[in-house]
Amino acid sequence: MSKKELNIFKLLAEKPWEASQAEIDNQHDGRTLDLSKAKLGVRTIMVVSTVIFSLFVVSYSDRMLVHDWRSLSEPWLLWINTAILILTSFVFHKAKIYSEKNEFEKAKNTLLLVGFLSFAFITGQLLVWQYYVNLGQYVSTNPANAFFYLFTALHGLHVLGGLFFWARATMKLFTKNYNIFKTKQAIELCATYWHFLLIVWFILFGLMIAT
Repeated sequence: MSKKELNIFKLLAEKPWEASQAEIDNQHDGRTLDLSKAKLGVRTIMVVSTVIFSLFVVSYSDRMLVHDWRSLSEPWLLWINTAILILTSFVFHKAKIYSEKNEFEKAKNTLLLVGFLSFAFITGQLLVWQYYVNLGQYVSTNPANAFFYLFTALHGLHVLGGLFFWARATMKLFTKNYNIFKTKQAIELCATYWHFLLIVWFILFGLMIAT
């Protein structure tokens, strides 16, 4: 069990209504856990996003049992997009390692590759949409179509949101006298978020191809 987990259990076991504990509480600076605002923000986004995606997955599972459900075809481009997202997550992990070793020039080049791959993924998803439109499979054609467009659009928006923070982290490396600690933290948090997006896509894509 990690130190943070032990601290959490310790906090849960405290009795703030007792006089002795109240004296201890009055001595600290108000911080409950050693967690920065940035880390707390990313974790909050991930938790909220997990709840949202979970609700849609449950709705998907229930809706597919109705008689009018017709499964979509699986274009090969979806597999390529999945491979691109896997590669993006791996490259982001490399950028994180480079930043931890203070090899910021390599980290910068790696982050630029992350951006290229991420935009390639989004472009690939749009091409899949175009593929279905050319087949006449619109949102209103079939419930399976509607969920596919919903899942890919929602996931794509999360990727675009991540790209905003990727851009901020990358731009730090193009400026002089940037804060090394904050830059490392920004790269680490972006990498964590990209791993999260990969896991979400695995679940969504696996669900769609399995049904």
